[in-house]
Amino acid sequence: MKTLAAILSACLIACATLPAENRPNILWFVAEDMSAHFSCYGETLVRTPAVDRLAAEGTRFTKAYVTAPVCSAARSALITGMYQTSIGAHHHRSGRGKLKIHLPENVVPIPALFQKAGYFTCIGSGMTGTDGAKGKTDYNFEWDKSVYDSHDWAGRGDRPFFIQVQLSGGKLRGNSHKQCRDFARRTERELGPPTDPEKVSLPPYYPRDPFLLRDWAAYLDSVRMTDLHVSRVIKRLEAEGLFEKTLIVFMTDHGISHARGKQFLYDEGTRIPLVLRGPCVPRGSTRDDLIEHIDVAALSLAVAGIPIPDGMQGRDILARDYQPRDTAFAARDRCDETVDRIRSVRADRFLYIRNFHPDRPLLQPCVYKDGKEIVKALRAAHDAGTLPDLCENLLFCPSRPAEELYEYTTDRFQVNNLAAAPEHQATLKDLRARLDQWMAETKDRGPESMDMYDSDMAVFLKEPYPKLGENIALMKRWAAEGK
Repeated sequence: MKTLAAILSACLIACATLPAENRPNILWFVAEDMSAHFSCYGETLVRTPAVDRLAAEGTRFTKAYVTAPVCSAARSALITGMYQTSIGAHHHRSGRGKLKIHLPENVVPIPALFQKAGYFTCIGSGMTGTDGAKGKTDYNFEWDKSVYDSHDWAGRGDRPFFIQVQLSGGKLRGNSHKQCRDFARRTERELGPPTDPEKVSLPPYYPRDPFLLRDWAAYLDSVRMTDLHVSRVIKRLEAEGLFEKTLIVFMTDHGISHARGKQFLYDEGTRIPLVLRGPCVPRGSTRDDLIEHIDVAALSLAVAGIPIPDGMQGRDILARDYQPRDTAFAARDRCDETVDRIRSVRADRFLYIRNFHPDRPLLQPCVYKDGKEIVKALRAAHDAGTLPDLCENLLFCPSRPAEELYEYTTDRFQVNNLAAAPEHQATLKDLRARLDQWMAETKDRGPESMDMYDSDMAVFLKEPYPKLGENIALMKRWAAEGK
């Protein structure tokens, strides 16, 4: 009997030798601000039949992580198959002012590679009858808009297509009380009764505040709404006879947007769902090895029979000779006006995090996060002295440890820092060295210059964000103090 590796290898060879017009289509679902809260990943409060179907008929990855927990940096990495820290695209919404960021000469966005290979490239909703607007890109570097032929595959002719279906995901629930209520009404119209807030289980560092519960329930309903959109695109593929000819990737751009989620390197911010279904993908399979989201770029090229560029840091995780990663890395840098630098490495059991600004609080002032009602509720409870000790210590301590170490396989929410534990010093030393080596080998670009910061802040200051100027001044004062 042939081994799975032999079958997969034969399938990939067959894909690679097909004429361009007979090669598989490639479809990426990319949902915003969403963790792995799908029923195929163990979520019990909502049902997600479309994504569950993809998992049942394909391969589900249980340890998939983004290399950046914020959209522009994560998307810059995904679309190039490169660590955002290696290509200088690691500061959120950077290169938007007078000073620009240009990719290294040997780095080419994935759509350009597909286009060169004869694919019709598009980015949109995956649905017919839309207004023709292309989907979200948000790349931090200069790029040629012509790498996308259209917002939809309908005009492809006989060519195979590569499409990114961009979904609003967790953003559907909004940021305010009113938006949350409005979304609950929409959920009821389209999917039936919304999720009951009283049945919600929050991470242990969030208090059971009424609005936090309503917000999390609305978030779970955004998972349902995302699944509904996926089901509609699947039905379109089936109706057009394309479903079996298409590699489908379902993933998110990073984890849930919450106080300790998006922007941070704990599982809440970096762990994502990743499901593959289609040609060359084992059916009904679950993989528990470490995956980085930049691997999606490499595997998609390989399935399409397109050579993976030399130097691409993403890996073809479907390759016959693929050797599973023993570590996965992530980085957080400036987010909007808020300067930070955090790096992490995880192995099979442990997650190591290094804070380069330990004298700053976790929740530094940030107009984006502070504008969210959930964060306002947390800050109000902090000011009133009513937060539970765990929440107070993790979210509002005026400083952070320089190093954090968690046994993430048993400490699901990363609340027990083992960095000072004598019995874990060997692990701490090992992961510290691995992170140093990765930063050196991948040429981590590190902090941005003050000129670049000022260039991007000039763009932000054109918007009427409250306290933005005050926050920028604080960032500069802390930097001058060496904080």
